[in-house]
Formats: sequence, C-alpha cells, structure tokens
Amino acid sequence: MNNQNKSKKIFLLYTLISIGFLIFLSVMLLTVLKSRHLPSLYTEESSKAQRGSIISADGFHIATTKKLYKAVVNTHYIDPQKMELFVELFSIYSGISLKEIKKRLGKRKGVVVLSYNIPEKRAQYLKKLAFELRRYKVFVERKNPRTGQSTLHGLSIIESGESREYPYGDLLTPIIGYPHKLEDDGYTYIKGVKGLEKRFEEALAARQNEISQGKRDVNGYIILNKESFSKPYINGLNIKLNIPVGLQKRVEKMLDSMKGELEANQIICAIMNSKNGKVITMASSNRFMPKNIQKSDYPSLNSAMTEYSFEPGSVIKTITFAILLDKGLVNPYDLVNGHNGRFQIGRKIITDEHKYDWLSAENVIVHSSNVGIAQLAQKLSGLEFYDGLKSFGFGQSSTPDLMYEKEGSVPSSTRLSNEIYKATCSYGYGMQANLMQLIRAYSAFNNNGRIITPKIVSNFIDARGNNIPIENGEQVQVIKSSTANRIKKILIKTVNEGTGTKTKTDGLIIGGKTGTAHKVEKGQYVNKYNTAFLGFANDQESKYTIGVIVIEPKSSQFAAQTAVPVYKKIIDIMVEEGYLKPNIVK
Repeated sequence: MNNQNKSKKIFLLYTLISIGFLIFLSVMLLTVLKSRHLPSLYTEESSKAQRGSIISADGFHIATTKKLYKAVVNTHYIDPQKMELFVELFSIYSGISLKEIKKRLGKRKGVVVLSYNIPEKRAQYLKKLAFELRRYKVFVERKNPRTGQSTLHGLSIIESGESREYPYGDLLTPIIGYPHKLEDDGYTYIKGVKGLEKRFEEALAARQNEISQGKRDVNGYIILNKESFSKPYINGLNIKLNIPVGLQKRVEKMLDSMKGELEANQIICAIMNSKNGKVITMASSNRFMPKNIQKSDYPSLNSAMTEYSFEPGSVIKTITFAILLDKGLVNPYDLVNGHNGRFQIGRKIITDEHKYDWLSAENVIVHSSNVGIAQLAQKLSGLEFYDGLKSFGFGQSSTPDLMYEKEGSVPSSTRLSNEIYKATCSYGYGMQANLMQLIRAYSAFNNNGRIITPKIVSNFIDARGNNIPIENGEQVQVIKSSTANRIKKILIKTVNEGTGTKTKTDGLIIGGKTGTAHKVEKGQYVNKYNTAFLGFANDQESKYTIGVIVIEPKSSQFAAQTAVPVYKKIIDIMVEEGYLKPNIVK
C-alpha cells in the first residue's frame, strides 16, 4: 500500500514537472514567434548638403546659405524634478530667453517645438547638450499603456531647412536676383527665381546629401567603425564674380545720389574690361532687399541692364558711321551740308539742336548732328545697314550670364531701304537695344574692331576649393582694326571738343558719345526722355568700356547735363579705387 502511494506521488510530481516544462517551452516558442517592438541594433543619420555661395571678385560672400535646425522635445519624458534644469541649460545653449522657453512649454504637453530657426553653430552645441541631458537622466523612460513598451525620447535637433543670406543687403541687385522657398518632406530649401540665382541654379544646387549607417550605441548614436557606411555631403558649387564689392558699392551709392539730383526714374551703368570682357560693375539706382521684397520693389526685380529695351538715340550714330567708314563709303574729312539745322527727307523733317552750315563727316559725330548722319546713311543699302547693325550684336542676346534678356529689334533690310527709316535709324530711332548690347558694340572701338561678350561670372569653385574656369566668350571682328582706331580718335575728339567735354580727365584717354531719345508709350512718342553716354576710359595698361543710361530725367532732357556727369563720377571713382591710373607728369 505504501509502495502504491509512493508511486502515485512520483507519477504526479513527474506529470507536474512535465506540464510545467511544456508550458515553459510554449511560452518560449510564443516569445520567439511573436512580433516584438525591439529597438534596432542599427541606425541611420543624414545631413543635407547646402546651396553654393555667390562670391565677389574681392572674396566677399554676397549671397550665401545658412542651414537652419529645429529643437523638439516631448515634455512627457522630462523628469519633473529636473524641468528647471532643462529650461536653464536649453536657454544658455540656444540663446533663447527663459521666459520664451517656459511660454512654449506651457502651451501644451507632449511634443513641443522650442525653435524652428536655430543656426548651425548653435545646433552643434545643442546636440552636445542633448547627449549630456540623457547622460544625467534629465529624461526618463515611460511605458506605453497600449503596447507595454518602455521608450525614452530626449531633446532632438533636426535639420529644418536652409535660409539664403545676403550680408550686403541690396548690393548688386537685381543682378544677383532672388530665390523662392520650397518644401520637400518637411525640409525648406532654396531655388533661384531671377538673376544669377536662376541662371546658375544647376551649379549652385546641392549635389549630394550626407548619409551614415551602422550599429548604434545605447544612446542611439551611430558607432563609426569598419562595419559602418558613410557617404559625405557635397555642397553646390560656389560662383566667383568679376565684380568687386568695393567698387560696386561706391558706384551704387553715387547712382542713388544722382538719381535724386537728376530727378530720374532710374540710372543704370556698366563697366567692362575691353580686353577680356570681364564686367567689373553692373549697377542700378533701383534695388531691393532679396529677403524682404515689397510690392513697391516689383518694377526693380528685373535687371534693367538686359531686360530694359529702349530706342538708344544718338549713341547709334557712332555705329552707323563705323559701318560707312569700314565699307569705304565715307571719308572723315568729307564735307556734309548741315542745312542750318533743318533738313527734309520725304515727308520727314529732321532737325538739329545746334545749327550748322557745313561740317566734316567726323564732326557729324563730334557735334551729334542728326541732319548730317541722316544724309550719310543714305550711302548704305538697306541690306548693308541691316547686316552692319546685326554684326555689332543688335537684335541678339548680349550677356549669357543673365536670363530673360530683351534682345530689342532692328528694322528689316526692306524697311531700311526706305530713305526715311534709314535716316531715323541712323540716329537711333526705330530700333530697340539694351545697355549691355551697347556696351558690347562699343567695345569694338576699344578692342581693335572686335566686339567681346560681357562676362559677369569668373569661375566656379568646388567643395575642395578648386577653381573650375569658364571659357571667355568669342571675340568677333566686326570692323577692321584701322576703322576702329579711327572711330576711337573721333570719340576722343567728341570728349575734347564736342558733347562729352565734361568727362575729360587729365592723364587718361577718354572717349565717348552722348545720346538722347524720346520715349515711346502706347505706340506714341511722349514728352519723356532717356539719355545715354557710351564710351571708354583707358590708362597706360587698362582699357574699359563704360555705359550710362539715365531713364526719364526731369532736370534736363540733354545727355550732356545728365548721363555725362554720371559717367565722369564713375571715372573719378575708378581712379580713387585704383582701376585707372592717370599718367600725370609733375
């Protein structure tokens, strides 16, 4: 009986142990098979590459990108006993006031964005702070009542976007242009809309974002070792300009002053190296702040240097005369009847401001005679005149570094066969041109008969600091060297004896031509004018082609009293800045 009871007890014990073991195995199997929310052993970190900068010839960043970060915290994970410590440390590291931080934390519980606009340098400090706060257990683990899982969320510093910065305000606008902000998966990035920002969007745009993958440590940070993977960021290319900040700023300031003095709507000018096409200044009196564009700025957003097309007036007389001279159709010493300042061609009466009986062909340019050039132009056939104007670059794009150029217009060869159209076009009416087209055309007279393409951008700079050169535009021989040199002497004579005398500067070789033209509005000439002075300024080593356009001056309709004084001030600034060195024997 005792043996039987003993056997039953052993069997019962064995059965219980077996059942227990089966339960254990079942639980283990269920644990293995059941999907669980375990933290991954691996993590991934990424960082956005940045847009390239626009850099002046003298090394200043005039358009650059600042990366922005946002700071996010979940209040449920902050230890209540250490909340004050968190607030004080975050304030010190972020530069945000205690009052502002407490205000943000007090508005809601849970996920709170403490700032959207943290600069990159502060963001690096805050990332270090986030690590230290975890280490000192300012954040505590919380169990999710639904999943039963414990998690810990600390302070997160997340890339939120980029901001385009213009340290020199409205300098060089609207040549630089401006960007728009776009959103992509919560990240704000910049894309060019106008000016150089738009034209060189592909070069400026970020190339490759940084990505790092590998095992993580207990704090969630990546462990960099031979098993991890990294791909570095590659920023967009920097763009180096031929325009220096110092010269540009001084010219802009002068134009601002002259705009008020001449009561003009706008004054624009450009200075180009006649030897290589490098544009060292493109300035306008009408500018804007790229980061704070107002409705009143809208008319100034377009670059008037290439996007404002107008009837150029008497500055075209030089081009007409050069075509005639190059074809051997006129001799500078030929006599031309001035008709006492009044001459009729067909139904058109052409007048001069000053009355002349007879004058030499070259003095038609020196004294800017409409009557004289209208008669000389009749020696050209319509096709010869048309081809001549086109060869000088009119009716074509002039400046590849800028977009949306208004190329203007040249009358057809058929229309130019008409004696009236031939006459009026000879002194700059009936055609359209922009400032940079005129600059390029006039470069022929300071470059042995070759026109040269204006070049604003010097080169690109890659992430390693290597210069990537940009080829110079092709120089095109449009007139013979002998013709160009003769025109050059005539333009110098115009400054010494004619309409440009106020630009004379001792020790420098100055030449140029004035121009005044009625404005056309709604197909009708109105009592408004644009005035111009196109020419060159040279010393013993340097040669520059310079152009000035004064749009609707109210103080005077004459270029000699408006565009010429501006031109003279530009030369004075160039001398003071060392770009021109007068040869004065003391």
